[in-house]
Amino acid sequence: MFRAGGNLYKSMMKTQRRFLNLQEFQSKEILEKHGCSVQKFVVASNRKEAEEKWMSFGDHEYVVKAQILAGGRGKGKFINGTKGIGGVYITKEKTAALEAIDEMIGKRLVTKQTTEEGVRVDKVMIAEGVDIKRETYLAVLMDRESNGPVVVASPDGGMDIEAVAEKTPDRIFKTPIDIQMGMTDGQALKIAKDLQFEGNLLGAAATEIKRLYDLFIAVDATQVEINPLVETADGRVFCVDAKMNFDDSASYRQKEIFAYETFEEHDPREVDAHQFNLNYIGMDGNIACLVNGAGLAMATMDLIKLHGGEPANFLDVGGAVTEDAVFNAVRIITSDPRVKCVLINIFGGIVNCATIANGVVNAVNKIGLKVPMVVRLEGTNVDAAKLIMKKSGLTILTANNLDEAAAKAVSSLPK
Repeated sequence: MFRAGGNLYKSMMKTQRRFLNLQEFQSKEILEKHGCSVQKFVVASNRKEAEEKWMSFGDHEYVVKAQILAGGRGKGKFINGTKGIGGVYITKEKTAALEAIDEMIGKRLVTKQTTEEGVRVDKVMIAEGVDIKRETYLAVLMDRESNGPVVVASPDGGMDIEAVAEKTPDRIFKTPIDIQMGMTDGQALKIAKDLQFEGNLLGAAATEIKRLYDLFIAVDATQVEINPLVETADGRVFCVDAKMNFDDSASYRQKEIFAYETFEEHDPREVDAHQFNLNYIGMDGNIACLVNGAGLAMATMDLIKLHGGEPANFLDVGGAVTEDAVFNAVRIITSDPRVKCVLINIFGGIVNCATIANGVVNAVNKIGLKVPMVVRLEGTNVDAAKLIMKKSGLTILTANNLDEAAAKAVSSLPK
């Protein structure tokens, strides 16, 4: 993670997400395939499909969950929805479960992790209820500080782990795992004890924990979060809710998992940028940024903020950028009607400044540009790049360093 300044960094991280995030039912399918314990479940897009699929369930408590890529569904509310029905609905009545499905499908669910417009629900998962005696939290994730996988565990599951960390940090246990050796039986037992499993359940929980770690490695995950990992009244251990993230670079190895990919809930600009290997995240400001290198992009946004402006996006064109990718980067960032200035900040090491210049000039000539453009170029082929810009006839504000570029971008905004 990059440690950029204050609120800007926090705001950006709230909106950032890896391209492949799974729905809960997809995560459960993966868990089941790798031998982890999950309750019976079906997925449906309408009431009739749900009724047909769950005929094999038998009588039990029904847990109906809206399937969207956002947390906090249990406390979420549907826009123009029926009172008492949120993103998670639990009932012992089949008729009530069917009615809840009707109330969820096609409506927009608002949670703490969505915008005020919410996210449209197109699928629901209906799971067999389990008699939960106790809830715990378990996550396996890649940790920079540990230089490898770490298991984060807490006996206080079923709630935001951030709240536990803030109020009772002594209830969170971290166990680094040697990625070469893998998780040992001793580590699995220790983690199970940290989660306060006892007696016959201690061994069962340790087995479940090892399976989750093995799954984490097998699927090239960056995070496997189980919240809650539960102990049931009849003495079983279940993964009740799951969230997984994956290393995008491993897509060629994990074709089956990446086949789950859907772009329905993504910002269309992020999807567009992804096609050209551009790292783009839309924000709420009015100064569009085109930068090479994630760290430099964060620093550029910080300086815009320092000078009193607001960045409209994070955009890292990457080291292997082509003229075509630069063309499309300019097209994407200028498609935002809120943009009132474009700031290009390039420090060419691997990146050829002339490639950037040609791409920018071609884009502006084809698309047109109705807002000021500030350009700071330094590094490989910078003189050739400046000549390309000069010969283009474009009205460009140049800068010798990043601070000057940010100041000019802010001062060029309409008063």
